[in-house]
Amino acid sequence: MNWLTKEYIFIFFAFIGGFGMFLYGMNIMADGLQKSAGNKMKSLLGALTNNRFLAVTVGAVVTAIIQSSSACTVMVVGFVNAGLFNLSQAVGVIMGANIGTTITSWIVSSEEWLVFFKPSKIAPLAIGIGAILLFFSKNQRKKQIGEIIIGFGLLFIGLDYMKDAIDPFKDSPAFTEAFKTFGRNPILGILAGALVTAIIQSSSASVSILQAVATVSFVPWSAAVYIILGQNIGTCVTAMLSSIGANKTAKRAAYIHLLFNIIGTVIFAVGCVIFFTFINPDFGNNVAISMVGISIFHTIFNVSNTVILFPFANKLVSLSMKIVRGDDNEDENDEDLALRHLDERILETPSFAVENAIKEVVIMGYRAVENAKLATSALIEKDKSKVDKVVEEEKNINKLERLITEYLVKISNSSINESQHEIVTNLFHTVNDIERVGDHAENIAELADYYIENELTFSDSAKQEIEDISNRSIETIELAIKARENDDVDVVRKVEQNEDLVDSLEEELREKHIRRLAQNICDSTTGVVFLDLISNYERISDHALNVAYYVRDELI
Repeated sequence: MNWLTKEYIFIFFAFIGGFGMFLYGMNIMADGLQKSAGNKMKSLLGALTNNRFLAVTVGAVVTAIIQSSSACTVMVVGFVNAGLFNLSQAVGVIMGANIGTTITSWIVSSEEWLVFFKPSKIAPLAIGIGAILLFFSKNQRKKQIGEIIIGFGLLFIGLDYMKDAIDPFKDSPAFTEAFKTFGRNPILGILAGALVTAIIQSSSASVSILQAVATVSFVPWSAAVYIILGQNIGTCVTAMLSSIGANKTAKRAAYIHLLFNIIGTVIFAVGCVIFFTFINPDFGNNVAISMVGISIFHTIFNVSNTVILFPFANKLVSLSMKIVRGDDNEDENDEDLALRHLDERILETPSFAVENAIKEVVIMGYRAVENAKLATSALIEKDKSKVDKVVEEEKNINKLERLITEYLVKISNSSINESQHEIVTNLFHTVNDIERVGDHAENIAELADYYIENELTFSDSAKQEIEDISNRSIETIELAIKARENDDVDVVRKVEQNEDLVDSLEEELREKHIRRLAQNICDSTTGVVFLDLISNYERISDHALNVAYYVRDELI
């Protein structure tokens, strides 16, 4: 191995190392931004009505926070698959994501437009300050700021490594000729940009590589423009791969992303060919040495593409429906439906995943409430068929518990801040309490079955007492689920009041029934069933209070 070969190997190592450091810095910075944004992401989700302007804004803001249009689009596919977005909302978010992705290129180009405190010069200091905040501060907010600063520093040190590694090739005829070829042949330039982006699955990163390469002065403007256009197509690969296994509506969302970028690329490519061929050929041959210039074109392209195609959003939806034909399967079982709702794609943005998990916990809670009502109805009406339905539904509630718990484990291992971690921990406990409510509903159904099979009869006063405690207990758990759904501390107080009433009622009814037994108004077998019933209702209200207190602890 001669010295020249060794030199190329070391250059390759330096470039790959710099690129890795750049990606890692971008990832750390995005994690810190997500944690810092925290529960504010919830309000962004709430803004996603059918107002497409708001959807575009949300897409841009979310992408700016997570530093990846690919991740944002994957998240959109997940939300559509879960049934939380419709295609009309999705198309706006996708358009906005393309605008938000330009933020990364502007961060990179700040090396040129910041007059004082050049990022590459202060990057080591930034890492030092960030590390001090991260490791020595007890304040979570400061720790998150530390993460952002460290990511910022690593990003620019990595960028410097890449630029230094490429620098020896600035006078290389081979590299110069290769980029001239991309400039002369738009298709090759677009394919090159698409291929690199598809491989690294990040248009933000590939644009930043182009900016680093451009600084060594062998990328003509014509080549840079076509490569950027290709990068916007290459970024669609991530969402297309993500849509595999999703329902038809989610697949359509991925195709909308692809169609949006392909149509925009074709429009701009034709315009650039005309400009570079007939209007100003010299400009196309000029070297794109400015990172700011690349950021400007990248921004103009993505903003203009959104402005041009925004009026045709419904046409994009219609076209995607022609590509992906047919209806989604309406015969999904409960487990399939839960798996769709707890979509792993949404984990790309953990703060949204937390909100999605809350929605699924609420769904599980209401199902447990309905099962408790059904069990009570089976008892009062002596309906054996309702007993069987309760037992079957309890199996479904147990399945939901398993699926939600597995999803919560995945969220807890992602980039969430301290308050979100508290919510996830409380959701673990909430799911367990709701499952116990389901168990008590099944217990009531089994008592109803025993009551029916043995042809037992309650006195009129006992029947009324069972209805009283059952209504109050079921109302309590229903209120607790509403408190969880709406983060409502007033409802939590109502749960507390109800739970106290149920406790008092259970004691009172127990004493009354013991007196009836002593007076032979009820027989002992019926008495045991009655006491077990009121005990189960009392336990349901206990679990309701637990659920409400988890919400209260988060709001205090």
